[in-house]
Amino acid sequence: MELRDDGEALILTAEGVRLFTYTYRPDVAAVECPCPSFHPIRTLAGDVVTGYRPHDHRWHKGLAMTASHLSGQNFWGGVSWVRGQGYQLRPNVGSLRHQGFVRPGVERVDWVTAAGETWIEETRTIAYHRGDDFWVLELGFDLRNVRGAELEFGSPTVFGRELAGYCGFFWRGPRDFTGGTVLASTGPDDPMGTQADWLAYIGTHDEVDRQSTLLFLNDTPVADARWFVRTEPYPVVNPSLAFYRPLTLATDDTLRLRYRLVIGNGRWTHDRLADHYGGRESSTQA
Repeated sequence: MELRDDGEALILTAEGVRLFTYTYRPDVAAVECPCPSFHPIRTLAGDVVTGYRPHDHRWHKGLAMTASHLSGQNFWGGVSWVRGQGYQLRPNVGSLRHQGFVRPGVERVDWVTAAGETWIEETRTIAYHRGDDFWVLELGFDLRNVRGAELEFGSPTVFGRELAGYCGFFWRGPRDFTGGTVLASTGPDDPMGTQADWLAYIGTHDEVDRQSTLLFLNDTPVADARWFVRTEPYPVVNPSLAFYRPLTLATDDTLRLRYRLVIGNGRWTHDRLADHYGGRESSTQA
């Protein structure tokens, strides 16, 4: 696996396949909440497993850290859910700004409000390793509250919209993954809004006779972390920080988040996913 930096993005390749492009200096409209993001992400077979700026939500950016509601600010992009009014376009969309790499694989990112105030100073870590028919992306987000007041993470569900509890680390799948299969450690029931040790999304690609499996592992000790997941009308997965209840971050405190994403060739069984859960191999830091 080889990583290069072109001054705007990190690009990881393996045996001629570009596994990810991590754009840390995006050129997008302010209303879309400019932020570092991964797209495209590919399997070892070369199949794309992320979507970018889809027509239904231009602010969905592959794989990214977001916050749909943060003390009245929107670090998600687009519209905000307002209790009693529904989705509204408001002048509250901030941005996540790359400040530099302090060393390989460790990035500084500032969360800046629409008014230009820095509320969070983030340290982000990126690491990866590969197996025979899969590879793993490991991400860490240390979010330090520098606002000078408590921060509250929320979601549309916190403010009254049913089963729309998205907040935090967010994956948007490609359009051909619509109607895919979701598996979870808790069994065959719909995992939306539930707690599970792991969640997997299996999709079928257009043009090629292949499927791919994404296994999401949340290594963050957030007491009420719950899954936000949809297969229709579009594919999304988010281990939400604040599905039903807000999460508060005190002044000068740091929220430490850790996630693993396993990108696998083919359709994995529930047994294989369960066997893979908890397994770790040595990783290379970007």
